[in-house]
Amino acid sequence: SLISCFMLISVFTGVSGFSVTTDTPNVQVKENEGADLKCSYSADFGSDARVEWKFSDLKGSQTYVVFNGKPTTPYSSRVTTYGSNLRFSKMTRNDNGVYDCEVSGNGKFGEARVKVTVLVPPSPPLCRIPNSVTTGKSTILSCHDNDGSPPPQYKWYKNGVLLPADPSKIAGFKNATYQLNAVNGNLEFRSATKMDSGQYYCEAFNIAGPPQRCKSVNMEVRDLNTGGIVAAVIVVLLLLALLGFGIWYANKKGYLPREFST
Repeated sequence: SLISCFMLISVFTGVSGFSVTTDTPNVQVKENEGADLKCSYSADFGSDARVEWKFSDLKGSQTYVVFNGKPTTPYSSRVTTYGSNLRFSKMTRNDNGVYDCEVSGNGKFGEARVKVTVLVPPSPPLCRIPNSVTTGKSTILSCHDNDGSPPPQYKWYKNGVLLPADPSKIAGFKNATYQLNAVNGNLEFRSATKMDSGQYYCEAFNIAGPPQRCKSVNMEVRDLNTGGIVAAVIVVLLLLALLGFGIWYANKKGYLPREFST
């Protein structure tokens, strides 16, 4: 029949009613530059369809960018609309997140999502590297940068040589004891050895700009100083003995108050 033939054509051509689409599903923009977020919808929604844009940041907080056909107050100075599209004159790292174009009309609702990544190069990361570690003890060297967008990943260097993320696959590092997490920047030694001593620094990198590194710090792995501990214990015992003798002598000579001597 004519109806079934039309339905078959619709399936093969992808025709469907009440559709909302975008041809900018992933937008990357340098910080402080402008960008267009596009949205289109089918005629089924009607000529007076309602179009709103909603923003969800990386922490999940939501706010309207366009409501009742106009940019909301936080965006009015840098957002304009043309048709159902958005134009930002400037975007900052706080604009990272997803933008939903929501269309309603003729009793129907549809939406399209645009993901925005504002490109910000990393800053020199904050590194925490201990100067001294006891042999056999665990320790974590940490590295983090809060500025980069997208979030930076991390590399670690020892004595100027890049440490592979998986040392077991590299011949010269098969005996290495560390574990490296390129996402959170941690370099962990579960049981440090003297071979782990050296100059360490970390490098943060992303697609937005040149990598940045922290200052190198010398980490020395040392054996537990048992001789020093024994000497310290002997000194403490001698001091306690001298203190006891002093109290005894003072008490014998009557130098101490009667209340104290009893």
